[in-house]
Amino acid sequence: MHELSLAERVIGIVEGAARKAGARRVTRIALEIGALAHVEAETLQYCCEVVSRGTLAETASIEVQRRPGRAWCETCAAEVELEQIGMPCPDCAGFRLKVTDGDQMRVVDVVIEPGEPA
Repeated sequence: MHELSLAERVIGIVEGAARKAGARRVTRIALEIGALAHVEAETLQYCCEVVSRGTLAETASIEVQRRPGRAWCETCAAEVELEQIGMPCPDCAGFRLKVTDGDQMRVVDVVIEPGEPA
């Protein structure tokens, strides 16, 4: 289950940014996961909730936005949308596809509750 190690990394990034900003707590985390990233969104959300216990992000809502997969077909020279790796080109049914987008995962937004002014 690589989602657990991804969740540890996400919460580490979020907590680091929150501490740097002087946050009292994190209220929302928005993630973007590409359709070709081999990440189960629901599992990642659950793992983030578990990993965030005892951190500034413990009560944060975690939102996941899905990003479609895209690939360049060398056979028909078209950029096409893909739902998963291994699918043929929807235009020509060829398999000479190079992924161009949708294989990444990233933290896109962190909302914090500011700490007390110094």
